Amino acid sequence: MNNFWQSRLLLINLIAFALYGIDKAKAKRHAWRIPERTLLACGLLAPVGSGLGMLAFHHKVRKAYFYLAIFAGFILWAAIDYLILSFS
Repeated sequence: MNNFWQSRLLLINLIAFALYGIDKAKAKRHAWRIPERTLLACGLLAPVGSGLGMLAFHHKVRKAYFYLAIFAGFILWAAIDYLILSFS
């Protein structure tokens, strides 16, 4: 994988990690929150950043569907990686 894709994957995972931290901070202040569907989409598109964000900020850890979204994200990225490697 070239540097272009690696940097993009790192960026979306950092954004997902930051979104979990921002949402946790807003939850503590009872401020406007990031919608759950946005955080779930992060789980699908950036499972590493989302999972680490959940663990680091202890946010959304009681909701099983967040774990399911992160697991589905890992499956999705494994399938994409397999397809890319098998056709190159």
